[in-house]
Amino acid sequence: MRYLALLIITILVFISGNTMANEEPKNIFDQPLLQCGTDPITGFFRDGYCNTGLSDQSSHVVAAIMTEEFLTFTKSRGNDLQTPRPEYNFPGLKPGDKWCLCALRWKEAYDAGVAPPVIVGATHNKALKYIPIDFIMEKQIKE
Repeated sequence: MRYLALLIITILVFISGNTMANEEPKNIFDQPLLQCGTDPITGFFRDGYCNTGLSDQSSHVVAAIMTEEFLTFTKSRGNDLQTPRPEYNFPGLKPGDKWCLCALRWKEAYDAGVAPPVIVGATHNKALKYIPIDFIMEKQIKE
């Protein structure tokens, strides 16, 4: 009985945290959110999109292309994205990989001069809550 209750709670948390259940996610231009990456599979919901919801407390909404400078920077801040973590089905990232980053970490990297390039069409509009659009546009890649 405890397992059934836990399963139901897990499903309810996922549904309530997934904004795609009620509305189509939008990018920073208020257009449909484009896919960020599938090799490796990214996104808070591991669906390839930088979508977000209530359960995504860190706002993994910035679609970025990893650089050596950023990976070194984020590791120095305690978030090692390079080392594979098989127990979490995480292959580790390398320069050139596309990944949905936490908005505040991207902004911190921007302030430090090491923000990775942004795929604007795949960046969720919630990023604008944390990052001025001018900063994002400055680091955009041509899609």
